Amino acid sequence: MAAPLSDGDRRKQISVRGIAGLGDVAEVRKSFNRHLHFTLVKDRNVATPRDYYFALAHTVRDHLVGRWIRTQQHYYERDPKRIYYLSLEFYMGRTLQNTMVNLGLQNACDEAIYQLGLDLEELEEIEEDAGLGNGGLGRLAACFLDSMATLGLAAYGYGIRYEFGIFNQKIVDGWQVEEADDWLRYGNPWEKARPEYMLPVHFYGRVQHTPEGVKWIDTQVVLAMPYDTPVPGYKNNTVNTMRLWSAKAPNDFNLQEFNMGDYIEAVLDRNLAENISRVLYPNDNFFEGKELRLKQEYFVVAATLQDIIRRFKSSKFGCRDPVRTCFETFPDKVAIQLNDTHPALSIPELMRILVDVEKVDWDKAWEITKKTCAYTNHTVLPEALERWPVSMFEKLLPRHLEIIYALNQMHLDRVAALYPGDIDRLRRMSVIEEGDCKRINMAHLCVIGSHAVNGVARIHSNIVKDSVFKDFYELEPEKFQNKTNGITPRRWLLLCNPGLADIIAEKIGEGFITDLSQLKKLLEFIDNETFIRDVAKVKQENKLKFAAYLEEQYKVKINPMSMFDVQVKRIHEYKRQLLNCLHAITLYNRIRCTPSKSFVPRTIMIGGKAAPGYHMAKMIIKLITSIGEVINNDPYVGDKLKVIFLENYRVSLAEKVIPAADLSQQISTAGTEASGTGNMKFMVNGALTIGTMDGANVEMAEEAGEENLFIFGMRVEDVEALDRKGYNAREYYDSLPELRQAVDQISSGFFSPRDPGCFKDVVNMLMNHDRFKVFADYEAYIKCQGQVDQLFLDPREWTRKVIRNIACSGKFSSDRTITEYAREIWGVEPSATAIPPPNLPRN
Repeated sequence: MAAPLSDGDRRKQISVRGIAGLGDVAEVRKSFNRHLHFTLVKDRNVATPRDYYFALAHTVRDHLVGRWIRTQQHYYERDPKRIYYLSLEFYMGRTLQNTMVNLGLQNACDEAIYQLGLDLEELEEIEEDAGLGNGGLGRLAACFLDSMATLGLAAYGYGIRYEFGIFNQKIVDGWQVEEADDWLRYGNPWEKARPEYMLPVHFYGRVQHTPEGVKWIDTQVVLAMPYDTPVPGYKNNTVNTMRLWSAKAPNDFNLQEFNMGDYIEAVLDRNLAENISRVLYPNDNFFEGKELRLKQEYFVVAATLQDIIRRFKSSKFGCRDPVRTCFETFPDKVAIQLNDTHPALSIPELMRILVDVEKVDWDKAWEITKKTCAYTNHTVLPEALERWPVSMFEKLLPRHLEIIYALNQMHLDRVAALYPGDIDRLRRMSVIEEGDCKRINMAHLCVIGSHAVNGVARIHSNIVKDSVFKDFYELEPEKFQNKTNGITPRRWLLLCNPGLADIIAEKIGEGFITDLSQLKKLLEFIDNETFIRDVAKVKQENKLKFAAYLEEQYKVKINPMSMFDVQVKRIHEYKRQLLNCLHAITLYNRIRCTPSKSFVPRTIMIGGKAAPGYHMAKMIIKLITSIGEVINNDPYVGDKLKVIFLENYRVSLAEKVIPAADLSQQISTAGTEASGTGNMKFMVNGALTIGTMDGANVEMAEEAGEENLFIFGMRVEDVEALDRKGYNAREYYDSLPELRQAVDQISSGFFSPRDPGCFKDVVNMLMNHDRFKVFADYEAYIKCQGQVDQLFLDPREWTRKVIRNIACSGKFSSDRTITEYAREIWGVEPSATAIPPPNLPRN
């Protein structure tokens, strides 16, 4: 925690977060006291810090509710086209500070809480992260919700209210240990249960073909209970909704099956149904074909589509309006965006509702479905693509299997007509993969059932067209688009780095908060000595604050003048934390070899979670902690080098470490990272990037100039050429002495003296079956790191590059991304017009 501010400093800090009027402060204090006394501690004499947090949360929520109601009324009356963003993950983090920022309440709350003798930052720390996501995909969904509200789009996020989110990571003796994330144990002040909108979801059963149509009967029912969370736009009075479904057993669940009177057993069995929303699957970029996961995917889709159709039918004019009983206009009023293939069942489910329930003609229903749905692809790694066994569908979703077979037949008939006799093409393009175990390729289902398919960075979208969906691109090139990811500048600049936001606002005004491209105006100040000094000062303050946090949390003292070299992301072989490890060992060996030589001091920080079943990722964490153990305790090294593993990396920790970073590591093998968004967060917060030409790094280098990033290593075409030639790790091991020394140290137990064979699997993988070619980029990486050191020795030149990077980061706002989705996929226009606040009459 930073040292408390003096009164004078507090006054100076009134900033882009909104000047607090005395009336606002008095109102916040009054509301806070009312909630504290009447809502929370009426039965107790003493309030706890958590009571204070809840009182403040309820105070801030009071400012949301009127705007929320008014926004939904506004949509009901104007009946715009609505955007439905379907995602199995929403990695929201904390809500209190974000809501204060977006409502312009932060200074009023800060002042009121200060007057009450409390510390706002301490109260913010009490809130649990809503960790309902694994990494990039879920965090992107959260940024998109913020941008859709800020752009005034009538948008809804739909997902699952997991009782347990992404696990909490503990490091015990250097190993990752998982703990359940019981994030709801103290309640969640930001959600509102809506039992009046509870909906049935069907599983199992059988299909009956009758003269009146197809019926899905004898099903098992689970109820979907919605919980709504408000999503405020930035200072525009728009408050959209994220609706998360929770599974509940119906009251008669299994009772009829226990006719022997075992009532207790029947009631206990309710857990089987309610397990659907119990826990988030903790895999990132890896498909696990479990029945419970398929249930989750259908659960969110079935509940959401019922909700979408109810809302479509009951416009202002109700069901009586002929427009609303006819589904012709459905795609004009509804856009469904599938965040990866997890909600792919939207396609057969919408077909089932239209054909079986609403009695729409099959071909018409297919046309409506395709015009409504759009699909975002998030990965090219083959192990991440969802391929469900047909046998599982047959049991769990028999009607959907029939529909998928029929859709696939139509699709293959069309392909066969266009490419007569090309059997291999039919096999490659089929939604059903033949083999020992017949499987449904969900990505193929998404492509044939959507009117738009997009990748998430230009290089990724090109790979999607050239290889992953090459045949589909040849068939329908007009479907394929690129939408480069972005991040919300509200959370990832204003909220997490107020010092930087302030000095930017002083120079160019506050327009950049909703139009990040205005950061370009900072190019004028690249040689302005005052601005260079101010930027360097903000970075140093952030580093001091983070160093104090690390000392408090980890009992480790780090040199705040050292270079903060940071790699935070999921632990995965393709992200190549191992390359970072090899660099740390190489630096260590150089220091040991010539301890008298001067070295640029570095603190290497690596953080991230490993999927619990991913052995190699867990070994990588153990290796990082073991390297740290040796280096950090070697007296020869002193504070020239430290290696720290950041435990339990999550959104709230990202908000602390990213503003403090000097160097951002984005070092995946070219062609493997679809986009990355951490890279963008570091860029806008004034860290320089060392990275490969992969994902959005390519566009970052394009925007800022390649010479203003530290780009190294193979490009996509080099990786492909090496694949054709055959990658031989031993060639690099034999020819690079520093690499050989580092690998031998890992292998011999130098970093694991109590268990010399500890890292044999890591070394074996690197030497014999490394798909991600770590050694091939080692030499270029080490050389590039030398250039990083050289530049760091010239603080003025380093800061000039930092300013250029910040100035050129405007493209990477999720507002830009969402504007492109809106215009090019959803067919809607963002609105800059604010809704009138609740205290003014509606126009």
